[in-house]
Formats: sequence, structure tokens, C-alpha cells
Amino acid sequence: MLPIAVDAMGGDNAPDAIVAGARRAVEERGIPVVLVGRRDELGDVGDIDVIEASEVIAMDADPGSSVRTMKDSSLVRAAEAVRDGHASAMVSAGNTGATMASALLRTGRIKGVSRPAIATPIPGPTGEPTVLLDAGANAECRAEWLVQFAQMGAVFSKARFGIDRPRIGLLSIGEEAGKGSPLVKEAWALLDEVDWSAQGAEWIGNVEGRDLMADEADVVVTDGFTGNVALKTLEGAAKNIINALLQAFDSSDEAREGAAMLLPALAPLYERFNADSYGGAMLLGTKGVCIISHGSSKDVAMLNAISVASEMVNGDLVGKIAGAVNA
Repeated sequence: MLPIAVDAMGGDNAPDAIVAGARRAVEERGIPVVLVGRRDELGDVGDIDVIEASEVIAMDADPGSSVRTMKDSSLVRAAEAVRDGHASAMVSAGNTGATMASALLRTGRIKGVSRPAIATPIPGPTGEPTVLLDAGANAECRAEWLVQFAQMGAVFSKARFGIDRPRIGLLSIGEEAGKGSPLVKEAWALLDEVDWSAQGAEWIGNVEGRDLMADEADVVVTDGFTGNVALKTLEGAAKNIINALLQAFDSSDEAREGAAMLLPALAPLYERFNADSYGGAMLLGTKGVCIISHGSSKDVAMLNAISVASEMVNGDLVGKIAGAVNA
């Protein structure tokens, strides 16, 4: 397999954590990797090859203009490595918008795809995660795009989590078909017309925000504005709950004793809700596999992101999405 191109300069903990994760992917899992960035700032990269890139797109930079003007940035060079056949996929924990723009402008969209979408796994207490898309690529959407998001999400759910027959839901403010904004109502009608059984999926209708972390749907589609707000709300709520629990566990000697008994049972649940376990979100609809990791990613998150990228390349995710959208 061609190597995974890893943006070594992207993220709050770059380049040290990124390089460490890349080395673990090579040494522990045998996944070929090429790092992209400023060679003299990367430290000990082991036997990993480096694609030199002199510029770095900042986390708060404007995505569009940065990609157009900073042609020697690590993000752009990583995307070009995929486009030119030097890498099989790209991974970055850097500027989300710039990562998306780099992948879109350099590798292009899959034929038939109107807009790419960010697919984010939303963990729940039991079972496999729910795939939420779009989680931020398109703030404004057309109803027909949401149908394509559902098609791409179903393919991703099968490839990533092994769901045989993904249940597809539309995020709304009520379960009834007549509930929601004009966009949601129009999208519901279009989604209801699709022969989902022919695509190996099941349309279940509207779902609500409370269902995102429940075992109600395997794929939930929405516009990028709503999806990103929902995602950030869940992230903030989970963080605050975990912090509150940790404070309670350390509030007294009795609480600390109880925590010592509970923590072994809670540890697997923490791992299920830890974003590092999933490696990041995936940009669906471009001609190359692209993983967008969280800006705070450390070596474990990068290791898992690179592993997911490898799995999706080996599983021909791009080809399967093309087949679903153009069926």
C-alpha cells in the first residue's frame, strides 16, 4: 500500500505528538507513513520519509485563502501527495477548514458528489457509534445534498463499523414527518423516495438530538451548521460531566475510596467516549481518503487516525461511495 501522508505541522501538539503517533503506526502496526512538514523541526522520525513543506497554515487562518496562497504548506503538500499517487490517504489535526479545502481543491470530488461532508462518529453507552454528517463542511445545504450525505454515510458506516444494514435518520425537532424546517421537510420527502433496501440500508425517518447518543440510528444526516452545533454541544456536555465526576470523586476520603472501586468499571466507558479512540472525522466525497483529527490530538489519536485511514484505503471506501452515489 502507498503510505499515509500525515501533516506533521497541524494541531496544537504538533509536531512532537504527530511524529510520535506516526512512528507508532509504523512500528506497532506496520502501516507505511510519510510525514509532511519542516524536516528540521520534526526531531527523530526514525525510518519515516519526509516530504518537505516550508509553510504552515495556522489553526485560526482563513481556510480558502490560505490554501490558495500557501502552496508549500504541509496541508497542501499532503493533499498533492494523494493526488499525484505518492500517498494513499491524508491525515491532519490542523485547521479543519483548510484540511477540507486542501483535499477538495487538490484531489477533487468524486464524480456525482455535489458536496463533500464531514462524518463524525458519535459514541454511545452501548453498541457502535452513530455517524453524524454533515458535521461542519457545508453551513448551508440543499435537500438533495442530504440524500447524498445519507448514501455516503451508509457506505462509511458499513466500512468503518461493520454495520450490515445501516439505519438512516434525519435530524429534526420531532419524529413526525411534518416536523422541522423547510429544508428538513423537503429532505424528508426526498429521502423517503429512495429505495434504501437496494443500497443495503434502512430509512427510519426523523430522529431528535437526544437520539444521537442512543441506539436509534446508525447514520444521522443534517446540514453542516446544525451538525457542527450538535457536535460541539455534545463535546462540551461530555467534558463538563467528566470534570464534575472527577471533582466529586476527589471531594472526600469516602468519595476517593468509592472512586477506587468504581474506576475499573468506568474505564471502558471512558475509552468509548474518548475522541482519541476514533482518531477523528472523515471527509466523505473527495477522490482520496481524508481524516480530520481533533486539534488537541496526541500520539494515540494520530495512531488511530492513521489506522482508520489505512483500513478505509484497503476497503476501497472511495470506490464504494462512488458506486452508491452513481447507482
